Amino acid sequence: MTPDLQPPATTIAALVVGLDDSRLDDPTPCTHYTIRDLLSHLVGLTAAFRAAGRKELGVLTETAPGAEMPPLGADWRTVLPRQLDELVETWHEPDAWTGVTQAGGVTLPAEIMGLVAHNELVLHGWDLARALGRDYTVDPANLETSLAFLTPAPDAEDTPDEQALFARPLPVPADAPLLDRVVALAGRAPTWQPSKA
Repeated sequence: MTPDLQPPATTIAALVVGLDDSRLDDPTPCTHYTIRDLLSHLVGLTAAFRAAGRKELGVLTETAPGAEMPPLGADWRTVLPRQLDELVETWHEPDAWTGVTQAGGVTLPAEIMGLVAHNELVLHGWDLARALGRDYTVDPANLETSLAFLTPAPDAEDTPDEQALFARPLPVPADAPLLDRVVALAGRAPTWQPSKA
């Protein structure tokens, strides 16, 4: 069963409503990312994964994650919600999950790429909520999907840091809340809080 990208996309869209420009340079749990950087990344990834789901391969899907991040456009408040809607609509189509596609310069089976897109929304929604000091609510089914996606296979070899998709997992208690286990597997500290002025 394919995951529904709607819940995490809706959460992100709600978080940016009324976001004041004065917060854009605040830090986030993503190392070296301000809120401005995170929003720019979200604008880029929603466009890239929308194109990947439609199999519209080209400049949008060829750009590697390590490429220089473009400045956040002045119209991001309208662009990001629209692209979130289009991303969800694209990956609601069964054809999006079939065949092979590309995003971030990487070619993968579409069913895996859809899980990557889903996971990006889940994690960056948490990043944004935590940076803003807001509660983060997402469907447990989405968290279960991300947990399964991020959990290494028992026989998986250790990936060098420069090749890893995320920072190395951080330890959390086995009985930690589901959300804490998900973000820790992606290398985030569940206890991260914005620094006090």
